[in-house]
Amino acid sequence: MTEQTQNGSANGRPLLEIKDLKKYFQVGRESLKAVDGITLEINKGETFGLVGESGCGKSTAGRVLVRLYEPSGGEVLFGGKNIHEAKGDEGKVLNRKMQMVFQDPQASLNPRMVVGDIVAEGIDIHGLAEGKKERLDRVHELLETVGLSREHAHRYPHEFSGGQRQRIGVARALAVDPDFIVADEPVSALDVSIQAQVINLMKKLQRERDLTYLFISHDLSVVKYISDRVGVMYLGVMVEMAPSEELYANPLHPYTQALLSAVPIPDPDVELERERMVLEGDVPSPVNPPSGCRFRTRCPYATEACGHEEPVWREVSPEHWVAACHCIT
Repeated sequence: MTEQTQNGSANGRPLLEIKDLKKYFQVGRESLKAVDGITLEINKGETFGLVGESGCGKSTAGRVLVRLYEPSGGEVLFGGKNIHEAKGDEGKVLNRKMQMVFQDPQASLNPRMVVGDIVAEGIDIHGLAEGKKERLDRVHELLETVGLSREHAHRYPHEFSGGQRQRIGVARALAVDPDFIVADEPVSALDVSIQAQVINLMKKLQRERDLTYLFISHDLSVVKYISDRVGVMYLGVMVEMAPSEELYANPLHPYTQALLSAVPIPDPDVELERERMVLEGDVPSPVNPPSGCRFRTRCPYATEACGHEEPVWREVSPEHWVAACHCIT
């Protein structure tokens, strides 16, 4: 079975192909295995949600995809080209086509620059405006696109609310006309009412500009709302991947089941009667992950065999993939 079929891609080459991607960090004499061999494809125009607990490697994976980190192994293909082998002008074009919206809108904006210059930084680097007037016109257009006004171009980041700062971050990413955006926990620092506004803005921009998103979050409610497909990471590896509705209706991996059982249900009668699956213990260290199934130290179904047998990544129903062990039929 080809990787294209494995990951449920549409006909033709997907926009992004991630093959056995690894990213290790040296910690003293040991290696911290932040991402330890993930494979997936992201189709043009879709939103792929990536979820998991803090420290599972999802943000590191996103940063590798936009070339902020060099991979320790595997490869990332964008439009069929290996992004980490691209140099010179080709590398510059890839940098423009792949952008990132960061988690903390305050820390990711230079406090010494006015908003107009922050948004225009990519325009200047890539020479996308022929003169000052065109540059200013593009900045004003981008600010209005994300729900701000042109007068905001002359203010500093500290003069804005958290939601407004995140809109500035989105405008900055859009400034270079990207095809692919990694949104790394883009609403986790915002109030719930503001979260909805930013998410709806991102969905609107996706429709209008044919954008492709990797949406990273620990909030499964948000991920369900915005994502077409969802991947679940645990300790550097993918444990389940499926279309959004399928994953939420029929989670197969014990870790996915535990994550979803913690999401509140609006119906109080259903919420009262359902059983919660509470995980015991903390996530093991990625420096020395457990042998066999990495989830076995917290899994309620673990047996002795789980320490010797590594789960097999297989398709259990159309487009529904899981790291299958003895408890998954």
